[in-house]
Amino acid sequence: MKYLLFFFAFIFSFTLSAQTRSSVQVNIQEANSDQGMIRVLLFSGAAGFPDQVGKAVKSFSLPPKNLQVAFTITDLVPGTYALAVIHDQDSNGKLSSNAVGYPIEKFGFSNNPKVYFSPPSFEKAAFVLGKTPMKVTISLR
Repeated sequence: MKYLLFFFAFIFSFTLSAQTRSSVQVNIQEANSDQGMIRVLLFSGAAGFPDQVGKAVKSFSLPPKNLQVAFTITDLVPGTYALAVIHDQDSNGKLSSNAVGYPIEKFGFSNNPKVYFSPPSFEKAAFVLGKTPMKVTISLR
């Protein structure tokens, strides 16, 4: 009898946890070309944002097609997230810059915050994901 109760409790808790997952449909627009890769990092907090791959919750590398990329991130716990994106045209795995440090490859963030002399804070790029799926559109600059 104990095992039967444990089994039903396990199934019930698994069902509840499966229902609390959500997803984000990501649309990235205005790439420079269809060369290279669009690199995307998803963060759940300020630690490591925007460029520390090891601190990201999930990471993706996708080839652009028709100057854009669209995909869905699934199995996310509702919470606060931010996306950081680069168009890695030369496929070197990082955002290339000129001699004075200005990026020569396109980049972007969720919420499309204004960028002046440094990346935006996590808070400016953050969005709140609830139980219902949502869409995020990022325009590269």
